[in-house]
Amino acid sequence: MSEHAKSGSLQIYLRLLSYVKPYSGFFALSLMGYVMFALSQPAFARLLEYFVEALEGSFATIDRDLGSFLPASIMTSVALIPIVMLSIAIFRGIGSFLGNYFLAKVSLSVVHDLRCLMFNRMIQLPNNYFDNNNSGHLIARITYNVGMVTSAATDAVKVIVREGLTVVFLFGYLILTNWKLTLVFIGVAPIIALVVSTASKRFRKLSSKIQTSMGDLTHVSSESINGYRVVRGFGGESYETSRFFNASDRNTRQGLKMVKASAVHTPTLQFLVNTALAILFFLVLWLKGDATTASLVSFVTAAALLPKPIRQLSEVNANIQKGIAAAESIFEMADQPSEPDNGTFEKETVEGKLEFRNLFFKYQNTDKPALKNINFTVNPGETIALVGRSGSGKTTLANLVPRFYPHGQGEILLDDTPIDDYSLKNLRSHIALVDQNVTLFNDTVARNIAYGDLRDKDDSDIHLAAEAAHANEFIKNMAQGMNTLVGEDGVLLSGGQRQRLAIARAILKDAPILILDEATSALDTESERHIQAALDEVMKNRTTLVIAHRLSTIENADRIIVMDKGEIAESGTHSELLAREGHYAKLHQMQFQEEQEEAIEVIPLASSQPLQH
Repeated sequence: MSEHAKSGSLQIYLRLLSYVKPYSGFFALSLMGYVMFALSQPAFARLLEYFVEALEGSFATIDRDLGSFLPASIMTSVALIPIVMLSIAIFRGIGSFLGNYFLAKVSLSVVHDLRCLMFNRMIQLPNNYFDNNNSGHLIARITYNVGMVTSAATDAVKVIVREGLTVVFLFGYLILTNWKLTLVFIGVAPIIALVVSTASKRFRKLSSKIQTSMGDLTHVSSESINGYRVVRGFGGESYETSRFFNASDRNTRQGLKMVKASAVHTPTLQFLVNTALAILFFLVLWLKGDATTASLVSFVTAAALLPKPIRQLSEVNANIQKGIAAAESIFEMADQPSEPDNGTFEKETVEGKLEFRNLFFKYQNTDKPALKNINFTVNPGETIALVGRSGSGKTTLANLVPRFYPHGQGEILLDDTPIDDYSLKNLRSHIALVDQNVTLFNDTVARNIAYGDLRDKDDSDIHLAAEAAHANEFIKNMAQGMNTLVGEDGVLLSGGQRQRLAIARAILKDAPILILDEATSALDTESERHIQAALDEVMKNRTTLVIAHRLSTIENADRIIVMDKGEIAESGTHSELLAREGHYAKLHQMQFQEEQEEAIEVIPLASSQPLQH
């Protein structure tokens, strides 16, 4: 691994550990517990020395270690060594509980903080970020990647602290007992370090690939679930199954590579440690010297206790690298700049005058501008309709008013103040939006109407908004009325019903500026007639931008702006634009012909039914 990669990994891990700081008290308790646990290991090795000496009829070592703490009558008792053994076991058990419980408390709190950090960051990210990143990968970061961080923050730290301290204390005991023989283990240490370093790079690389493949898996699943009607309606089952199989297969292969790397790494380290242990046993038998049998048994026992913690330390490296790779993706998202909000100007109410001056806009990663040289003014209470072919820039223009995207060259002014000067929250509080793609939440009808800042509205206001949107006629037939759950994204409702709830939400907001983006697109003719009457009422005394596909719905607008290829082609009233015989007149004629053809097609269909006598 390069020095840059090492420093990068260290920085990420230190940043991850910085989230432990608020829980340092709990961490100190867990550390104390693991110190107790680790001390019990050499204590057991020392206990064997006491036992072997006792078999030989000597109590010299135990008297030297514990004679000043225990009464003389107990020192020669047969029960002494069993009592010491039970005491060590209780001491170890208390340490294990303190270490495991308080470290789990710290790590789960850190994971909770990271999840909240990511979710808070996600809802503050600009629209461009969501345009360029699919939802599956974003969800995988909050679920799967955070799970990987858990293993780094919990299991890895637990093993590093507990087993690391065990190794340190056992080595310390070995050095104090026989430092010459201990040098055999120290000689193997550089080789172990080289193996660990080589494996780390491999683990990190594989972990990143596993996370990417898990994101692909989540993305395919999410798309198939959300679009299940299209999947079934167009026979896409086999295609989606194939996509899922391929994504799952990639994830499985990457996971197996990780297991294979770990499976080679651990035995290699074990072999090195056992080689050192074998040499040690040889030297003990060959160079016994003047050491007692009891001290050599104790030394060999302590040495034999070393391979297990060393093996666990070698295995934890894979978890650490997974955690670092996961933390890297989490921090990449956390470091994304929030939606720009440098405005400080706030107004309790606005008149609703909108002005577009020399406005240009283009989406990220595209060269062609979506809007060019847009100039027009909407006076307070005026209704302006935006019409044009698909892709002409109508919705893009509407999205710039609430600053869903930062516009480039030019200005948009609200009450003669540039919208960039307003704080985002204040600006959006003056705008109600009904989108062509209605978003509903898996909650009650009432909570979907009174959503967000509207959640404290009175029930009477919610009912009035529903009535004004002609939604009461279907709400009253629901099992629990306003308290009926609508399902995920309103799946239990028809398109027209969903649209009416979105309109009710906009009515309840009672904002001075109303943006209707194909607000009646999901309605049948009869529902549209009702809704259009409701919208005509709602639009009174409000500045309204209406994006409409059906030109018949905007004939009464104060002004109609026709857009073409991101530019304003013409503007005027319905009658003025028809008289000009330009873009609008052509659009109107095309729609009129389409409606006529549809009407003619219905007549033979109706006449083909057998007559009843």
